[in-house]
Amino acid sequence: MRVGRGEQTANYLILLAFAVVAVWPVLTIVGSALGKDGDAPGGLANFHRAWDAGHFATYLRTSLLVSAIVVVVATLLSIASGYALGALRFRGSTPLFYLFLLGIMMPAEAIVVPLYFDLRSVGLTDTLWAVVLPQIAQTVAFRTFWLRAYFRTSSRSMVEAARLDGASSWTILWRVLVPPARPAITTLVVLTFMWTWNEFLIPLVMVTDDSLRTAPLGLAFFQGQYTQGFTLLAAGAVLVALPVVLLYLFLQRHFIAGMLEGAVRE
Repeated sequence: MRVGRGEQTANYLILLAFAVVAVWPVLTIVGSALGKDGDAPGGLANFHRAWDAGHFATYLRTSLLVSAIVVVVATLLSIASGYALGALRFRGSTPLFYLFLLGIMMPAEAIVVPLYFDLRSVGLTDTLWAVVLPQIAQTVAFRTFWLRAYFRTSSRSMVEAARLDGASSWTILWRVLVPPARPAITTLVVLTFMWTWNEFLIPLVMVTDDSLRTAPLGLAFFQGQYTQGFTLLAAGAVLVALPVVLLYLFLQRHFIAGMLEGAVRE
């Protein structure tokens, strides 16, 4: 159906209005980060001052390490569990899938206190694993739900052809099903990295060592030190958000393809 010029113009104006609403807060923060605060020089020097004063090198390194471990481990586990629940048939698969759904519906606020005492009883509090393991468990539930839906609607003809050629279940998974699923997996990688990077509650409760604080937690403590000047706080916020923005820009084509592909699957 042909779209008229007036309707096309109206669509662009609506999209432009939504873009301004979405981008304006970001531009405000970046502009504040580059501004002047009293007699101190502005511009990029604010990022250098915030980097040194807020110890963001340590916090960003910890966040990158935590996010990398969670993304890699959760990806491998969710691919295997999604394949088992979506493509294989075995007794107890349906109750097991409902157990994964329970993990999605359970908020972190409801389990963080008993989880803290459980980890303390085994001596894992105030360690990197106290931050990593709970987030892996939280992430695997949603990723399994996502990949199960993908593997259930995957091409059965390719799977049957691979079985006739003598391929094992692991070969079918990694050589037949995973390559076409790269957009969906990439989408999950971006989402998992973003969720892990922005996690605040679990690091706040599980660790007290300054070297184990993640970037959002370090930004909160940095905010407590600089309650008067907004410039350094805005610079710190930009530093914390920059890795997520860069990852999305680098993988945006695969991310959008995975979202669109998941939207048309039943």
